[in-house]
Amino acid sequence: MCQTCGCDAETTRTIPVLEGLLAENDRIAARLRDRLDRARVFAVNLMSSPGSGKTRLLEATFAALPPGLRVAVVEGDLETENDADRIRRHGVPAVQITTGVGCHLDATMTADAIARLDLDEVDLLFVENVGNLVCPADFDVGQHRDVVLLSVTEGDDKPAKYPVIFRNADLVVFSKTDLLPHFDDFDPARARRAVDRVRGRGPIVEVSAKTGEGLDAWVDWLLTELRAHRAALDGVAAASSEPDPMRAASA
Repeated sequence: MCQTCGCDAETTRTIPVLEGLLAENDRIAARLRDRLDRARVFAVNLMSSPGSGKTRLLEATFAALPPGLRVAVVEGDLETENDADRIRRHGVPAVQITTGVGCHLDATMTADAIARLDLDEVDLLFVENVGNLVCPADFDVGQHRDVVLLSVTEGDDKPAKYPVIFRNADLVVFSKTDLLPHFDDFDPARARRAVDRVRGRGPIVEVSAKTGEGLDAWVDWLLTELRAHRAALDGVAAASSEPDPMRAASA
């Protein structure tokens, strides 16, 4: 059960249990993030409804990224390895997590999957979460950034209906924009206002993985965030290697 699901009315009993579950998950996620940082791996958590085009976006992204940038993917689905197989056909390492009835990934699942990857051979890690706009919002999976896809086929009212996942997004991607002429219930300007109302102003890109429109903006965002993350890691490493002035003065 997830905090935002409201799927159990006995809240007086379930809330303490859930809070403990989330706290333990956060501790595992923090350790996983430290592990990724030591390996200089930048992790992006992709979340959306089922069928919004996460896997298709990844496939287009592999071809658009600069040569030499090493990518890996953790795939989350209730059943099958279909999406992981699609990723592997591009020569990209992929580890599939099948959750059974679980509506989201958690830090333990992700850590177990990442243990099957050689992090020394990875620069950019995508975690493709289970298709769901509710449960994944609550569970840290050790990521550095959260990206939420909103497809044209879903309508532009979803940020208002599912605000938690959009509120915490570092980037929102409007996907399948090549279908805009066929869907009059999705207006990009209206969708932007809906996202802004729940999240405040932040980056939004409009992408068609089919035509390639907007793909440059998406890749630019990824590379900018990757460089910023590594610069921050380098800054921490440099600061920790500087001599302690107080210790030098006392000597």
